[in-house]
Amino acid sequence: MKTAVYPGTFDPITLGHSDIVRRAAQLFDKVIVAIAVNAAKTPTWTADERVAMAQQVLAEFPNVEVKSFDTLLVSFVQRSNAGVILRGLRAVSDFEYEFQLAGMNRHLAPDIETLFLTPAEQFTFISSSLVREVACHGGDVPEFVHPIVKKELLTRYNIRNISQHKNYQE
Repeated sequence: MKTAVYPGTFDPITLGHSDIVRRAAQLFDKVIVAIAVNAAKTPTWTADERVAMAQQVLAEFPNVEVKSFDTLLVSFVQRSNAGVILRGLRAVSDFEYEFQLAGMNRHLAPDIETLFLTPAEQFTFISSSLVREVACHGGDVPEFVHPIVKKELLTRYNIRNISQHKNYQE
């Protein structure tokens, strides 16, 4: 059984993330979406909230599991009996950092491979931080996130209706 781990903060999960998961679910027997608890970052949602959101968004994929982790990634991958780390590359600018991570992970656990996937073209510019920024300033985000995530963004930023937000422009 081939298992892959797709790690990230997923704060929040975007359609770009979902696109990577959809394609990975076709390539692997099992995909674990691993939501990182990173002390260096202050996420908008707690790990439990991010897990719950991702579980709802990815519920259509029977071979996808969502978990949180607060350990070294390769340790989590080994405990999960996975042999592959999936990483998404949106642009060339992502590559240098991702290449360094892959090298360090290979050094720490030579038996674990890193596989890079690119999202569909319409999702290459989407990031969780940009989605949060747009939403908190009243921009509408349905082409970037699942409706469940849009609802969570509206709730988090206390916006009743995007079109009624003071900064919304048609």
